[in-house]
Amino acid sequence: MDEYLADRFEAHRAHLIAVAYRMLGSLAEAEDAVQEAWLRLARVDHDSIDNLGGWLTTAVSRVCLDLLRSRRSRREDSFEEQLPDPMVVMDDGTEPEQQVVLADSIGMALLVVLDSLNPAERLAFVLHDMFAMPFDQIAPILGKSSAATKMIASRARRRVQGGTPRLDADLPRQRRAVAAFLAAARDGSFDALLSLLDPDVVLRADSGVGGIQIMRGAPVVAGLLDTFHQFANRYDVVPALVNGVAGLLSTADGSPMSVIAFTVADDRITGIDLLADSTRLAALPLPTTHPSR
Repeated sequence: MDEYLADRFEAHRAHLIAVAYRMLGSLAEAEDAVQEAWLRLARVDHDSIDNLGGWLTTAVSRVCLDLLRSRRSRREDSFEEQLPDPMVVMDDGTEPEQQVVLADSIGMALLVVLDSLNPAERLAFVLHDMFAMPFDQIAPILGKSSAATKMIASRARRRVQGGTPRLDADLPRQRRAVAAFLAAARDGSFDALLSLLDPDVVLRADSGVGGIQIMRGAPVVAGLLDTFHQFANRYDVVPALVNGVAGLLSTADGSPMSVIAFTVADDRITGIDLLADSTRLAALPLPTTHPSR
């Protein structure tokens, strides 16, 4: 394939990765989907493509739809699910605009809700609501009419709005709540921890064994104090931005042990998403940490 076309493809790569990641919640699968679109491009007459960006977005969307359907079938057989891949950067105390936008568009809590949609709903919602693709362009991907596609997206939108917890956009307020959580965990203070948790807090933990473990309610989550205490004092734990929201990254001898994303509203922690699957963590592009204590 000629260098000119390759350069044009690379110009669209970031957008294609963004689409695929929101579709799949997996960084590795997003990369694979974009690579497959590149291979499909090599098999068509390039002169027949009027809008390369649109063609590539459609190609990636079709690949993602196939992957989502295959994944759904596997999960129905295994009854196992997993948390989405987090996007993690070190938190230096600033408020970078791109992280704020990321939190608004694809925070971990939203990704978890997207994972509960069926493949058609997820594709329609992501393409229309996140990337403003018209329904008449989404419909052929789903093999539906524009009217039916609009109804699918509307149904998905209601489920997303009903299932995504409210998030304080103020990053400093998020940081204060997370710092207080870490202090309470290090001190082993049940009362301090309980005071930080919303009464309806939900903790989702993915250790890579047995699917996602879900715990609900402040007393239940605070009851994990001994686990939090060991985590906070055994590992090196540093502030991080996880999909644009305040979180924590823990390591031991340079190896990642966990990534935690917090959902904070009205200075209370309403959601905790904890990924502690060592195999997945080792494969993620996590930042290098330096001892914090």
